[in-house]
Amino acid sequence: MRRFVSMIAGGCIIAAVGCTPEQVKPGIAGKQESVVGRVEIKRVVDCRYLLYLPENYESQDRWPLMLFLHGAGERGDNVEKVKIHGPPKLISQGKHFPLIVVSPQCPDGTWWDIEMLGALLDRIERDCKVDPDRIYVTGLSMGGFGTWALACAQPDRFAAIAPICGGGEPKLARQITHLPTWVFHGDADSAVPVDRSKEMVEALKAAGGNVKLTVYPGVGHDSWTRTYDDPALYEWFLSHRRSEAKRAETK
Repeated sequence: MRRFVSMIAGGCIIAAVGCTPEQVKPGIAGKQESVVGRVEIKRVVDCRYLLYLPENYESQDRWPLMLFLHGAGERGDNVEKVKIHGPPKLISQGKHFPLIVVSPQCPDGTWWDIEMLGALLDRIERDCKVDPDRIYVTGLSMGGFGTWALACAQPDRFAAIAPICGGGEPKLARQITHLPTWVFHGDADSAVPVDRSKEMVEALKAAGGNVKLTVYPGVGHDSWTRTYDDPALYEWFLSHRRSEAKRAETK
């Protein structure tokens, strides 16, 4: 039987570079000086997300993990909305995956918080049987943008990414040349033009990246249903592990 698909609201703690107040030394009375001092920033974020564990979860010590990022229409405080598209939809319909699937929900009026996503992955890695060398990221529309942004922010964390009908910053593509990337887009997309994906693919290729692009002729913004319904995507994900070099850099 399937292990479970459920919503969990958790607190994810994100800490910036910290210091102690005693490191800030008093200046000279009556004069203005230039000072370099460290400050400590911490915040706690409540994360709503769906968590799926494979049906035979207890049978092995480590499992690959797929992080799914939804689009703008699924934002809010009702995590059931995340089941409208993508892997969460397929799971709710009875599909089984041989990997852990984490599907967070972005609050209304906000964009994907990259620090929050990193902290959420930290928590899942701590609490679940995650293989750190087989973590994958995919997302659609706003989640496609989030996939590019998260990969560029934490380039050594992932084994492969699959952004769908999204876009990113081409100048950051050099950060992920080592990362297997499969990009999907419809050429009739009026919400996010296919050129947003093409410019990222071209930037990656120019930097020597490992990338391929699938463009669906005549398909509009919904290029994700066809993509997520295709077993080839998941087979491709599972064929990749984080490179030995990047694994060593994170230790």
